[in-house]
Amino acid sequence: MFFRNLTLFRFSPAVAAGLDGLEEALAAHRLRPCGPLELATGGFVPPVGRGEAAALVHAVNDCHGFCVGSEEKILPAAVVNDELARRLEQIAEEDGRRVGGRERKRLKEAVYAELLPRAFVRGSRLSGYLDRRQGWLVLDTASRKAAENALTRLREALGSFPALPPAPEESPRALMTEWLGSGNLPGELALGDECELRDPAGATGAVVKCRRQALDADEVKEHLRNGKQVFQLGLVFDERMSFVLGEDLVVRKLKFLDAVTEELPDSPEDAAAEADAAFALLTLELERLFARMEAWFGLARPAES
Repeated sequence: MFFRNLTLFRFSPAVAAGLDGLEEALAAHRLRPCGPLELATGGFVPPVGRGEAAALVHAVNDCHGFCVGSEEKILPAAVVNDELARRLEQIAEEDGRRVGGRERKRLKEAVYAELLPRAFVRGSRLSGYLDRRQGWLVLDTASRKAAENALTRLREALGSFPALPPAPEESPRALMTEWLGSGNLPGELALGDECELRDPAGATGAVVKCRRQALDADEVKEHLRNGKQVFQLGLVFDERMSFVLGEDLVVRKLKFLDAVTEELPDSPEDAAAEADAAFALLTLELERLFARMEAWFGLARPAES
């Protein structure tokens, strides 16, 4: 249940008020298996449990968890081309002729149509939740493309869902560069052990990536004195979670520390109680982090839908 990456979007109180009936809206867009001639399908799957009876929304307090699923047929081009080559050779041997371009195209389409129903199916899942009280859409991915695809699925299910990436008043890159250079971080933050520094002008293309490195070391600060800026910075928040924060405010490599995981019940009553406890803890911890990010970077919630 704990997320590993966070891509964030923000929505207004008016949008939050219109999220009643979320379960019913997602149910109309439930994931269905790929048909014999379909390349891929997408839709919503239960975030907890399996089967048609499992709910598509896992609600704890004002946070509503969901999961976007997809199925994709795996049919490598090499497999199609090998079968096509075999058929072309067969025609050459049996009919004594070469196949022209149009016929070759039709043959390839026929091969593809015959092999597709027998192709392997690969499934994927992307978890997320809606915090109606604070107006956050949180997606467990660092991929902007995957996040946009999940947002599109929500918009299709809800009819309309105006949500935007965070719009910081303070430049995250400039602020994180100042934190790293001066060592003067907000009281609840400490430096982690990795960062990515780049030449902001991009003239030289210089990129420095540090991992398992003391970030207050002189060699790191020397790069800053030479004009590089922080594009990603490893941080520890309140000794409860560690992560790498990007200039795009995407949170990567999120890890909850012992102070958090020890709060989970040792012997939950059942799987549902365990899922509730983990989801409640996740959302409460991230609510605290997002509140501080609002203060650090000036992240205003949209006032109108």
